[in-house]
Amino acid sequence: MTVFAAFVKPRRQTTPLAVFVLAFALFLYGCSTGANVTPTPQPTSQATGAGTQQALPESGGPEPEGFLRVAMQPVVQTDPAFISSDPEVLAANAVYDYLVDVTVENTIAPRLATAWDMSDDGLTYVFTLAEGVSFHDGSPFSAGDVVWTFNRLRNDPGLPTAALYANIDSIVATGDLEVTFTLKQPNPFFLFDLSDNHALVIKAGTQDPANLFNGTGPFKLVDYAPEDRLIVEAYPDYFMDGQPGLPGVEFIFFNDQSAQVDALRGGQVDLVMAISTDLYASLQNDPEIRLLNVPTNGFDLIRLRADRKPGSDPRVIQALKLATDREVIYQLVLQGLGSIGRDSPIGPIYSQYYTEEFPLPERDVAQARALLAEAGYENGLALDLHTPDTGNRPNLAVLLKEQWAEAGVNLNVIVEPESVYYGDNGWLDVDLGITGWGSRPYPQFYLDVMLVCGAVWNEAHFCDEEFDRLVMTAGTSLDEQERVQAYHEIQRILIERGPVIIPYFFAQLGAVSSQVTGFEMKAFPGRSDLRNVTLSGR
Repeated sequence: MTVFAAFVKPRRQTTPLAVFVLAFALFLYGCSTGANVTPTPQPTSQATGAGTQQALPESGGPEPEGFLRVAMQPVVQTDPAFISSDPEVLAANAVYDYLVDVTVENTIAPRLATAWDMSDDGLTYVFTLAEGVSFHDGSPFSAGDVVWTFNRLRNDPGLPTAALYANIDSIVATGDLEVTFTLKQPNPFFLFDLSDNHALVIKAGTQDPANLFNGTGPFKLVDYAPEDRLIVEAYPDYFMDGQPGLPGVEFIFFNDQSAQVDALRGGQVDLVMAISTDLYASLQNDPEIRLLNVPTNGFDLIRLRADRKPGSDPRVIQALKLATDREVIYQLVLQGLGSIGRDSPIGPIYSQYYTEEFPLPERDVAQARALLAEAGYENGLALDLHTPDTGNRPNLAVLLKEQWAEAGVNLNVIVEPESVYYGDNGWLDVDLGITGWGSRPYPQFYLDVMLVCGAVWNEAHFCDEEFDRLVMTAGTSLDEQERVQAYHEIQRILIERGPVIIPYFFAQLGAVSSQVTGFEMKAFPGRSDLRNVTLSGR
């Protein structure tokens, strides 16, 4: 397994005030849940089609024995096309299958597709599909189900994948178990796009995907209580020999992350993921628990809107960058678990594209004050800083308040429930905010959806012609060296004039009972594979 080393600087002495402020933040906000999702708009429409299937069963029945018990937050979205959080993706990944999957090594692996060929011009992909696959209702899987699924994902403007798959020109079943995708222009990351979290294959003509769990996956739904738990059992006709290794999985819902960890300690659950650094540290001396620490490209983004005052003056964002002490933030907020950021979403785990050749500005409070004065803020600048209440973001906000105050920037920290922060796209409207972005297997995703002009989630409202040209090159060129050069220049631009600060990339932290074997947590925990997991001693 390839593991990319995290870039970690030596520990640096922090001020007593910084320690006090962070301690106060921890007391005030508690151990918040680690959000590991890419922001997803609320659904506005759902595709419909022909066909009828049974609805979800009602909750009831005895507690299952020998099942893996996973503690997680409640599932909100059950339509695979709208899932976004780790719990939603993990549950759906157990019931459905992807066409191709992403491994823990960040490579593409077969799933429903057993093989594929790409044309020399990079425009045509032909996939051979697995034989002997059936849906949980007993109906056979075929190429038509793949065509229907991806046509739905790309043609419904209410779905978050519509823009992702806009480059697909056609999808055709060229055989009962063969599908051909034709693109409008080359995309070197197309296979990764096909493994997007939402791209779980469902039965053609499914009328109500939000209330049906009819997949081809290793587990079949047997019980679902939205406020309590979701239970799946091994599907006996799963097409991969020897899988799954468990008789079933019980996803138990907790609203409080501390309660999840307490349940693991007490033996009521077997697995917790996406936990905070403090909770992770509290488990370090328990011999019955194995800790999980995975480098990721997940990050917390501090961004200032660049399309109106004060962010429309480049001197303001430069002042904020000069006022930020990334090393102190990294050590206090992440406790050294992860890597320091460089104001670009292209992190160290993308080793072929990441570079440190362009230096970040050293912290210089005096220079930050001077820039603000030049921009017309001689008496200081007052800003509201909006942040969701999940993960380490409230702690980050309090540290920024302390650090930026030295430069004359007075922050009013507004901590909001995650549902409020992302609700009605409010996070896209505020001037200054902190947003958590989950890890993705390739860097182009972030550039396309959050930084190019007019991107669907361009929360900084950033627009730069040179930047956009480089992003286009990086996302379409089949020449690897040309892509490398473009990604390096993209990092330069974001350091020099991007209205974003990325202080760190967080490690993904979790814990599992010593009775569990075969489990490997992925950078996006919801994509962790449960098919090869086994459980002993219970």
